Amino acid sequence: MTADHGLNMKQIPNFFTLINLVFGCVAIVFTLQNGIIITADADGTMLLDIPEKIWMASLFIGLAAFIDFLDGFVARLFNAGSEMGKQLDSLADLVSFGVAPGMIIYQFLRLSFAQEEGGVDVSMIWLAPAFIIPCAAAWRLARFNLDATQTFYFKGMPVPAAGIFVASLPLIYWNVNEAWTRELLLNKWFLYGIVAILSWLMVSTLPLMALKFKDLSIRNNLPKIILLVVAIVAILLLKWLALPVIILAYVLISLLFKIKTT
Repeated sequence: MTADHGLNMKQIPNFFTLINLVFGCVAIVFTLQNGIIITADADGTMLLDIPEKIWMASLFIGLAAFIDFLDGFVARLFNAGSEMGKQLDSLADLVSFGVAPGMIIYQFLRLSFAQEEGGVDVSMIWLAPAFIIPCAAAWRLARFNLDATQTFYFKGMPVPAAGIFVASLPLIYWNVNEAWTRELLLNKWFLYGIVAILSWLMVSTLPLMALKFKDLSIRNNLPKIILLVVAIVAILLLKWLALPVIILAYVLISLLFKIKTT
């Protein structure tokens, strides 16, 4: 294999990483398009909402997550890993799983305040906490790039996991026909809580498992197998509510098995 051919092979995973980045940019566009919709019912009561197309942001964040997995798989398949690829992957992840989810929280906070009297013109101070998520993601990714020990366990929640958690919120908002879910997602304190918890998990050093298989033995992969079973059961029983439950299970199972092995 010539040097030029080897160099080209190393760029294949980077191409997938750039697709991840593009999908993150598209998610941001869908999140911010049109802002808050103001309508009125038959009685003249003002109704406020955010465009339903914001669920497309969730779709593109999900596609970005798939591509993020795929570029790592392709890199291992062609033995095409590189330092540039590592840095590029983190930059793409920051957009797709940091900035895009932060914009989703930003829109939900706007809608939450818009339900209050005079809340449509809420001060940016109350919306700014949404930007903590991309900041925490940037911190987490920068630390990851400097730490070569994070192979089968991560220190802190991986940024894609946090991003997918937030991406599930618009899907739940429009597809779960339960009043309590809508009320919860329009509660600013609940949204601030999500920002605080996810940001802390990302910047923490809690040992969370990487979804990579050391070998094919059940013993060494038991936490991942349990997580897979929980995920399947959650999807069957909870449908749209399954995603946040799976992310929570991921954290709890990781901590439980890490404690047992230390």
